[in-house]
Amino acid sequence: MSVLGFCTVAGAVMLASCLQASIGFGIGMLAAPVIALVDPRLIPGTLIMVATLVTLIVAVREREDIDLHGTGWALVGRVPGTIAGALLLATLPERALTVMLAGVVLVGVVLTSVGWIPTPRRRNVVLAGATSGVLGTATSIGGPPMALVWQRNSGARLRGTMSGFFLVGSMMSIAALTLTGAIDGRTVWGFAALVPAAVIGYALSRRINRFLDPKRLRWLAIGASAVGAVVLIGRELLPI
Repeated sequence: MSVLGFCTVAGAVMLASCLQASIGFGIGMLAAPVIALVDPRLIPGTLIMVATLVTLIVAVREREDIDLHGTGWALVGRVPGTIAGALLLATLPERALTVMLAGVVLVGVVLTSVGWIPTPRRRNVVLAGATSGVLGTATSIGGPPMALVWQRNSGARLRGTMSGFFLVGSMMSIAALTLTGAIDGRTVWGFAALVPAAVIGYALSRRINRFLDPKRLRWLAIGASAVGAVVLIGRELLPI
């Protein structure tokens, strides 16, 4: 990876980490399309490891507001979803996985934009957890299903509950990817190099939250994610 490429990836991770720490999700939707354009080999392993670090920090900060009951049922679905996602990653070619990643982003953008709000009943939470497991393990984008089912929550409750779920779920994904050989030395080195960007992003969120409306941050994430996904699909499908 060139110096310019690394700076681009680090910048995307910093902004995505800031967003994640501010509203509880978005690191995959915002950073994955950019990273896939620069170095697809960092997805999903490296980005999942970065997301795990950020969610750990946020979960500790918001630990008193975590909905343990809802998180528990979501994790019931996450287990089989994680296994399915790891198998999908091992069987799909890189190009197909890249297009799938972009498609996941666009679906999340559309559903979030139209304001669809499913009822957070036990069945819906388990289903969202399973879907998040598949997408999170295969593409590093597991946020949209959980954001949809828990979007009635706000503030610390939303950040804490989603971070608690993603912390455990991401660790499951890392274990599954390790067993399938998708995490190697390059993945670990990439994570180590991006840790400072993630920490800076988290620190920025502490300051930005004082001045910016989380709703505006949410729409910023939606717009950036949509643009990144369209560019990614165009690169893979259109002749150059």
